[in-house]
Amino acid sequence: MTGVKTNERPGTRAVAKYIRISPYKVREVLDLIRGQHVQRAAEILKFSERDAAIVVGKLLASAVANAENNDGIDPEELYVSACFADEGTTIKRFRPRARGRAGRIRKRTCHITIIVSRMPDDQLARFRTKQAAEQAARRARRVAGGRAGGAGASGSEQGGRGGRFRRTRRGGEAEPTPVTGETEAELDEEIEDEELAEDDALVEAEAIEAEASDDIDDSDESADAADTEDEEQ
Repeated sequence: MTGVKTNERPGTRAVAKYIRISPYKVREVLDLIRGQHVQRAAEILKFSERDAAIVVGKLLASAVANAENNDGIDPEELYVSACFADEGTTIKRFRPRARGRAGRIRKRTCHITIIVSRMPDDQLARFRTKQAAEQAARRARRVAGGRAGGAGASGSEQGGRGGRFRRTRRGGEAEPTPVTGETEAELDEEIEDEELAEDDALVEAEAIEAEASDDIDDSDESADAADTEDEEQ
């Protein structure tokens, strides 16, 4: 059986034609973002050292904008479902060579297409769970850094070097800033708020993961029941 044709693939697309880059060079960049979430794909293209990544990044942003404005899909639910580069017109130029000969120069072009689609529900649930876990980990690191800073600030109150420093106008030397009881109380309150937010994020992530697993189990049970009915018939 033949697969789905290129122009019949579902999703929202963006096309850039007659780009003055070889399709071989563009395909090497497209292979990096195929199947990735649009946010992850944008990060990969941002830190890629290839010139084709600039054009592909602009085209990806255009595809996401088309999906958001024309199809009403949330950009947080999109991923790169398909991307390919077709060969375009080859511009031919010639350079004079020795003994009256001419050397041919081929300036290749390509047509780039990026298609973005909404992620499946189970895959979207896993992605959100992973994202919530990463946010919780970042909060934990930030809380740990705040505690370390608070301990250093209390040390500076006793004359140590671990507190916060400020610049003086005259000499430009750093001096420890005294920390009052109100500052310590505010710091403790901020740490408690971040701990509560971290707990809420973990509970929410566990609930999303449990819901996704229940949906998968229900789908498996329905598939098993359908197979049993077919065997009985």
